[in-house]
Amino acid sequence: MAQKRVGGTMPQIGDDAVRRRTGKNWDEWFVLLDRAGGKTMDHKQIVAYIGTHFDLSGWWRQMVTVAYEQARGLRDVHEKPAGYEIGRSKTIGVPVATAYEAWSNLRSRRRWLQDPELTIRKSTPNRSMRITWGDGKTHVNVMFYSKDADRCQVAVQHGKLSSAAAAEKKKTYWTHNLARLKKALEP
Repeated sequence: MAQKRVGGTMPQIGDDAVRRRTGKNWDEWFVLLDRAGGKTMDHKQIVAYIGTHFDLSGWWRQMVTVAYEQARGLRDVHEKPAGYEIGRSKTIGVPVATAYEAWSNLRSRRRWLQDPELTIRKSTPNRSMRITWGDGKTHVNVMFYSKDADRCQVAVQHGKLSSAAAAEKKKTYWTHNLARLKKALEP
């Protein structure tokens, strides 16, 4: 008999995949962590419990913990310790250097980004940018991946968002603005 969720969401990785990698399906993990007192533990305690009792990689310890927290309503989707975080990406038909320039140059950025005023804290040309957003509170990480000579992928992570509602708004914002970037750059 399947275990019911308690106030949360179900994991996106299927039961078969999690069983192949961890030896248990989601319901088995959730019952096991409930019995261990997971509902009263913080994130680090759950990860430590799993690490002490099961031979899982760090990635799977985190995955099981986050899925448990979400399924039990202890953590929202997109919630991280420092706030909420969302990600969006877009493949664009230009060389990676062209996409990087569209981000790094204020004049270029004004052509496509609705809020072009931001602070680039650190950048590696044609690879990445660490940005403090215009609100001075949230952070944006941008990664640039070359697909081939004439195509690249731009991946945006916007973190330290204040709420699930703010995260949903930023998902829409970045979907829209990455589409504007693509339109501005592609011939």
